[in-house]
Order: sequence, then C-alpha cells, then structure tokens
Amino acid sequence: MTDNEKNIVDSVEETDQPTPIEEATVAENDEVRDETIASDADDIAIEPVEEIIPLLPLKATVILPHTLVPLAAAQERSLRLIDAVMQSDRMVAMVMQKDDEQDNAGPEDILEIGSVATIHQMMRVPDGTMRLAVQGLERMEILEVVEEEPFLKARIRRTPEIAPETVEIEALARNAHELFERAVGLVQHLPDELLIASMNALDDPVHLTYLITSNLRMEPSERQHVLELTDIAEKLKFLIGYLTKELEVLELGRKIQSDVQEEMGKSQREYFLREQMKAIQRELGETSDQEAEINDLREQIEQSGMSDEARKEAQRELDRLSKLPPAAAEYGVIKTYLDWLVSLPWGKTTEQPIDIQKARAILDEDHYGLEKIKDRILEYLAVRKLKQDIAAETGDENVINREPILVFVGPPGVGKTSLAQSIARALGRELTRMSLGGVRDESEIRGHRRTYVGAMPGRIIQAIRRAGTSDPVFVLDEVDKLGNDWRGDPSSALLEVLDPEQNGDFRDHYLDVPFDLSKVMFIATANMLDTIPAPLRDRMEIVELSSYTDEDKLEIAKRYLVPKQMKANGLIGREIAWEDDALMAIIQHYTREAGVRNLEREVGSATRKIATRVAEGTEVPSTITTAEIREYLGRPRFFYEELEQRTSQPGVSIGVGVNAFGGDIMFIEATRMPGKGGMIVTGQLGDVMKESAQAAFSFVRSRAAELGIDPDFYKDSDIHIHVPAGAVPKDGPSAGVAITTALVSLLSGVPVRGDVAMTGEFTLRGQVLPVGGIKEKALGALRAGCTTFILPKRNEVDLDDLPDEVRDEMTFVLADTLDDALAVSMPVEFHDLRKTEQKREPVIDAPAEAVTVA
Repeated sequence: MTDNEKNIVDSVEETDQPTPIEEATVAENDEVRDETIASDADDIAIEPVEEIIPLLPLKATVILPHTLVPLAAAQERSLRLIDAVMQSDRMVAMVMQKDDEQDNAGPEDILEIGSVATIHQMMRVPDGTMRLAVQGLERMEILEVVEEEPFLKARIRRTPEIAPETVEIEALARNAHELFERAVGLVQHLPDELLIASMNALDDPVHLTYLITSNLRMEPSERQHVLELTDIAEKLKFLIGYLTKELEVLELGRKIQSDVQEEMGKSQREYFLREQMKAIQRELGETSDQEAEINDLREQIEQSGMSDEARKEAQRELDRLSKLPPAAAEYGVIKTYLDWLVSLPWGKTTEQPIDIQKARAILDEDHYGLEKIKDRILEYLAVRKLKQDIAAETGDENVINREPILVFVGPPGVGKTSLAQSIARALGRELTRMSLGGVRDESEIRGHRRTYVGAMPGRIIQAIRRAGTSDPVFVLDEVDKLGNDWRGDPSSALLEVLDPEQNGDFRDHYLDVPFDLSKVMFIATANMLDTIPAPLRDRMEIVELSSYTDEDKLEIAKRYLVPKQMKANGLIGREIAWEDDALMAIIQHYTREAGVRNLEREVGSATRKIATRVAEGTEVPSTITTAEIREYLGRPRFFYEELEQRTSQPGVSIGVGVNAFGGDIMFIEATRMPGKGGMIVTGQLGDVMKESAQAAFSFVRSRAAELGIDPDFYKDSDIHIHVPAGAVPKDGPSAGVAITTALVSLLSGVPVRGDVAMTGEFTLRGQVLPVGGIKEKALGALRAGCTTFILPKRNEVDLDDLPDEVRDEMTFVLADTLDDALAVSMPVEFHDLRKTEQKREPVIDAPAEAVTVA
C-alpha cells in the first residue's frame, strides 16, 4: 500500500487500520486498473472533453491517475456527494484544497488541477463515516464551480495525457525505473512487487510516472506539482531529480547504519575477547592492568577512613568501573571520581597541643603592635585548649568542633593574612588559602555536578585536598569582594561552609557525599564590612584592624622590613645601618597608606640601589640617612597639606573621612556669589552627604542672627559647597559639623583655625551625633599635622582604642552641640562678632571641654 493510499477527504481523519474495502481493493488492484483503463480507452479522445460532475475537495491528498487510494469521509456535505455519485456513474472530480485546516472549502479554496476518479467500493462504519476505495482515471482542470449546494459541482475539462514515442521519453523512463529500483532495494517498506509493476509500466511512461510518484515519500505539494506539469518529459525529469536526491540520503543513511553496526560488532568482539583473556589470566594466576588498578582502588578505599556513606558510594562506583572496558567513555569519569574520593584527607589531623605562651611569642615575633587583636586570638586559642581538655576527659569531640568564624577587617597591608599564618604556626596546623575576589559562580564553592563534561569539585574541597589534612587553617581572602550574577550567588553557598551547625555535613556537588568541615578553622579577611551580605556577616565574628601610625610603621620597618629586604637582596652580614629619620622620610614622603605594603616596596627599592653599588664595587655609606634616601628614591612624592595656607581664607574647614586605606582629611570649601539664595554642592557626593549640606545651610539661615551673620545673606547670594578631590566618591553624615563650620566661616568672613580637624553628624537643632571610624579618623588627622580633633561627645568611649602616642600628641574636644564645636574651631575674632541676642546663653568665649587623654 502506498503513502498516498492513506489520506483524508475534506475533514476526514486518517486511520492506520486496514479496512476490508482496502484489502479487497488492493488485492484486485491490477485487475481493476486493467479493466478500467481498457474500458475507458475507447472513450479518451485527443481533444479535451468538458463536462459537469460532482467535485470533492481533499485535505493534503492528491489523487493521481492510474492509482488506487483508500479514503475516509466524515463531513455531511461529503457524505451527501458520495451517496449521490454511488447512485449514478460513480464518477467524481477530486482536487486538493489550498488550506489543510479549513472545513467546507469553497470555490476559492481549491486548486484548479486534479483528477477524475471513480469510486469502486463504499462502506459505512458505525461511527457514521464512510470508507472508500477510489481510483484516479485521468487528469482534469476545473473551469468553474457551478453549484455549491447540496454539494459542489464543477464544469471540468479532461486533459488526457499521451506520451510521445521518442528516444528522449524512453531514456527518461528507463532512468526513472532504474533509480526507483535502487530505491526499492534501500527502503524496507516498499515491497518487491513494485519492481514488477514498474517494469510492466515501462511501455507507458505516463503510468510509470504516476506509479513511482504515488509510492515515494513526497509532500502533497510535490505530488501536485507532478500532476500539474503538462509535458511528460518534464514530469520524468522532476521525478529523476527527486529520486537522485532521495537515493543520496538513503545511501548515506545505509552507510551510517552499516558503520554503526560494524563498530558495535567490533566492540562486542573486543568485549568477548577481553572476557576470555580475563578467564585465561585467572586460570594462570595472573591479573590484568585493569584488575590491578581496580584492586589498588579497592585497597585505597578501605584504608582511606572515609565515612560509611562515602565508602558505600565508592564501592558502588568501583563495581560499575570493574564492568566497563577501559575504552568506554564513562570509565575515565568514574576513575577520576574515585581518585578524588580516596585522595581526600578523611579524618587526618595535624593539630598539636596548644601552648598559650608559645602562641603569644609567635604572634609577638611576627607582628608589631595589634595588642587587642593578639589578645582576641589568644582568647580563642585558650578556649580551644580548654575544650580539648574537656574532650579528652569526656570523649566528646563535638565540644571542640563548633568554633566561631573570625573575619579580620582592615585596610590593605595591615597584616590580616599574615595573622592567619601566625595562628596556623601557633596551632601546628597546615595553612591553605583561597582568594574570593571576583568569584561569581556558585560552582566555584560547591563544585560542578558529574553530569557536566570536565566537572570537578569546588575550591573548598580542592584546598582541603592540597592541605592534606581535615583540620587546616583555611583563609578566605577578600570575602568582601564576592560577586553574583546569573550563574549563582557564591556568598549564599558560603553560608553552609561557615555555619558551625551545618559544615559538619558539607556536600560538594561533584562528590555528592558528606565531608566534615567542622574541624577546619576558617578565617576570613576583608577591607570593608559594607559589601559583605548580612547573613554571611552574621556567621562571623568581626575583628577590626586599624591603620598604623607613623611610629608603628617606623618600628615595623626597623624590626621586619629592613632585615627582610637586606636578606632578600644579598646584603646579610654587611654593617649598614638605617637612621630613623631616613625611614620616617620614606614613610611620610614616599608612601601614603594605612598599612606597610608600599613601605616595604620603597625599602626594597632603596635596598636594591645599595646592592647595585656593592656589586659594582662602589663605596656604600655605613649609615643610610635622608640624603641617601633622596638620592635612591628620587624626589618626594607626597607632602602634608599646608593646613594654615588652605584654611587661611574664610569658608574652608577640615573634615575627616574613612576609606579602604584608612582615615584621611578632606577640605570642605564654600564660596559665595551673587544670586537668589540657591545652593550648589559638588565633589561627587552621595545623597547622604548632600542632605548634610542642605541641613547645614538651613541651620545657618535659621540661626544667622545668633551666629553674627546677616539674616538676609541668602536673598542676593548663591552658596557653592565643594569637597575636593572631585574624582573620589564621598558619602556619609559625618561631615555635617565640618560643612556647617565652613558656611559659618564664609558668611562671617573669619577663617577657621588651620590645626583643627572635626567629625560628627548634626541635627537641625544643633545637636552633634556620634559617628564611626574614630580611630582611623584620628590617625588620619594626626598624619596630616592636625593638633586638635573635634568629635561627638558620645564617641568618648572610642578614645580608649587610640594608641598612647596619638593621645599624647593631639587634643581631643568632645562636642555635644555645634556651639561647642564652633567655640574651638573658630578663632577669637569670630566670637567678638557674634550677637548678644541668643536664644540660649552658652559661654561662647570659654573653650569647650578639651580633653587631653593621658
């Protein structure tokens, strides 16, 4: 049965079940065709014949002449048509409609070329539809539709097709037959009987053309194209081209199938030979390389000390591996997975008994200053030592494992990572480090699932494997620089890692078995806390490291940096001394930082200059002074601001801010120009700082008379507030006091004192509120040369964190109101200008509470 024998009439549904009509009609196919053609041969004239007959539209079906096709009809109009033609001559015109989805197609919805067919058999089925066996007789053309009810009738013109007896037609017919013969041999669903039918039709090219067309897998549009062609030679040429293309596809498919079967046969043959080889080796008492490898893995699994769940999974994967040939693609995947499992340090520890005195000595040896930080670390070690003693008495290891996660927060170069190294030395543990800066993929933490090509464990498991122990000191560097994007949020993945309640059962996506991280001592480092997500910050204990003072840097350079660089540059054993003034010159004029990283670079640069002269045989001074530093390092690159010069004009005050490199001063500048009372704020300021400027402007306007300022100053003037440097973003409320002081100075015409720095948020009622970063701000003000520092009174407790030398060299003023701040920051001339009509009567000329902390 051909592909064209399963079609749909009108809205008829196609069925794959053969019907009795189909079977009977197919069996009588040759006889019916011969009889029909014979009976109609005498009636076919050379000239086209016009007549009016019923018209039946078909959906996605083309009835070709000389072909027998089973159909099914379901629509009421189609059933009426069939009943009518079955009672007459059974002749009907069949044509394909343009849209397959349309029901009740009209004259404009059908094609013009179709076939005249006869209904040989008709059978009604219980669901109300009809099954038909129709045979195409000859090609026809619709001239016009003459009736639409109760069914379509059309005037048609029969266009008989007679092939001329030429050599070209004969050659084309034979070529088409040969190609079709090859196609039948390659396509399983085409029966061999078609070859006989095709050979019998060689004498009739028209019959051959439609026989081949009806039995190929062609689209309805392609069959319609064959039917519409009027020249038999063109029909055969189109058919030959289609057959040639189909044969290329079929032969390629046959070749691919043959290659696959050959490869499968080869693999099966290798498998059987390999199994026979194994049996022979077992009889001889020998083992193959694969068996030796599997036995080695099995032994490693037993000796690894992994958990029961991990061992069970490893054994299961090992059993799978033993059944696979080494050439299998999955063999390498399983082998790599097992190698990871057996190489992890399951239960291996290196911790030694904790000696607090030894730990204190190590911390003092490695770091200068940082007394509070050292005390916190020693507290941690002392608590762990006591827990170890309890665990030894009770046998409960869980007492030890739940430890706080420390995070060292401070500017770059203050020793955060080196502190972790000292802790590892004090504990006798291995140290491993992972930088989190720029990590955006969650899989970097948890690993990739084994379903991905090139999958591997996350960086946590990789670092544990490198350390070779399950209890290393694990440094998570730059935790504040984690990112997130469409690949996931690694900070969320760290929540499980850093939670003592959960990390005892950490599951990497690649391993998919629990690994105990509870014995790992995690230490995180960060420059700022603001960018660390709150849930992650909640799991860590924050230990803040502030910037170093110049004196701290001097001691660090003398004790650590100079000896280290002398050794690194081959100058050990040479009596070369460094003056304190020379080192201080490097600190103050060649570096500007909170830590000592750049200081070490500059010391190293000067040391290399000395090493070059020694290697050249040039005389080197025995003492390095500021003159040699100027010669080795060139001109100074940093200078302290000329505070008196910058603040010598009215409208300039000195504020203090904190950034990733520590504290530093910033000048608040204000100027006045003709205008209408507007205010401009520049300097790349954030919204909070802009609001502080607006509040300062409103405060000064509301209390202008009390401050000795013309109350109508804003009517004919605009105020411009600028905070250099303009390329550096700035924000926060702590510049409120400094901005207000700059406005008061501008509008009163009296300059601010040049040695006074200030910080603090303020309210519209003049109250000074506490702010953060007092230690860093005080150190920045001292480095800049300020001798007086105004801060909120409620920040008095923060003065305890300041080093002794800072408290000795600076005067700290605790301000509760803006009047207290102005009493110190403004000179006596300002107070002489103030009005006496004030709402309250503070003693303005008397200094505010000045506190020199001993």
